[in-house]
Amino acid sequence: MASIPQLADDQAPGPPRPVMDGAAEPHESLQIRTVLIVDDSHFERSVIRSAVQAHTRFRVCGEASDGAEAIKKAMELQPDLVIMDLSMPQMNGVEAAMVLRKTMPKVPIVLFTLYGEQLRGAISPSLGVTHIVSKTEGLTPLVECLERLLAA
Repeated sequence: MASIPQLADDQAPGPPRPVMDGAAEPHESLQIRTVLIVDDSHFERSVIRSAVQAHTRFRVCGEASDGAEAIKKAMELQPDLVIMDLSMPQMNGVEAAMVLRKTMPKVPIVLFTLYGEQLRGAISPSLGVTHIVSKTEGLTPLVECLERLLAA
């Protein structure tokens, strides 16, 4: 697997690849799976988007900057997985995950947060979060988590 860029303030992400509009490219029996990225930092959303689209077979179907917007976009776009930050304005990631779990119970929600190490074990799956990945670990564990969760 190629090296995955890390979140860094001094590095601008590469240009985003086009967003799929829901129409899968014909490629044997592979189904394109979609990911919604939720983070209040535009820069971090861009870096996550670049990593997902460059290092997985999944496509980003949309982005949101807070939990309330995440719920609206998830209902509209019906993603296969949601990557969500914890600390956001208006509605945090856990609050949004709890709502999404009730409305989209089969959609995995990955909390990608700076507080990942402190939260492991403290946040139960009943709160809607499927997996927690710490931003301090970089993007490789996030990409590996996506591959595992969307492999089915």
